[in-house]
Amino acid sequence: MPDSIITATGIHKTYDTGTVKVNALKGVDLNVERGEMVAIMGPSGCGKTTMLNCLSGLDEIDAGRVLIDGVVLHDLPDDERSDYRARRMGFVFQLYNLLPVLSAVENVELPLLVSGVSPVESRKRSLELLDLVGLSERAQHLPGELSGGQRQRVTIARALVNQPSIVWADEPTGDLDSETASEIMDLMCRLNLENGQSFVIVTHSDDVGARAHRIIRMRDGEIADTGNGRTP
Repeated sequence: MPDSIITATGIHKTYDTGTVKVNALKGVDLNVERGEMVAIMGPSGCGKTTMLNCLSGLDEIDAGRVLIDGVVLHDLPDDERSDYRARRMGFVFQLYNLLPVLSAVENVELPLLVSGVSPVESRKRSLELLDLVGLSERAQHLPGELSGGQRQRVTIARALVNQPSIVWADEPTGDLDSETASEIMDLMCRLNLENGQSFVIVTHSDDVGARAHRIIRMRDGEIADTGNGRTP
């Protein structure tokens, strides 16, 4: 039987700018299976990033229900929701969000230290993750000393260091050239296959979408179509 890790029902989200109300999500329903890689695609302003932010608990919803691995995320107090995200989720962003004064390994181990893992264990696991993404020789380099592709590999290592159930990625290849973007997708697909983590990827790239198990196509705050990814 299917094993859903994300179940969203009737999700509504409206942004009020003071002069106009924008209905960013209009009653969205979505299931993501454990171990599935899903791409969310559509034109700018269709609600892709809003969907990711609402599903992951980064943003509040106005109506509906989001169930993450059996937990009703938006029923949790803010501090518990933040703790749940830190322990059970990983995030990959287009512009990396790495701290420039910390080395690659220090950036990767930061979520572990915040979660209370000992410095020795944090360093050990972080070095293992950097080795997994092919950056063990760059562990002591600052982000400014790394290429865009290398920085994104550090970001992916940081997203995986807490062994999350779900990895959320917002335009993970958007700032990369086509060859590097393909290498990053090779890495994410390999990690998805080997570790069984679910990936939810917001992207404009047809090449990225084609690598996912399933494509969720959005239009005007609604899901217009689902399907047409690679075969699991």
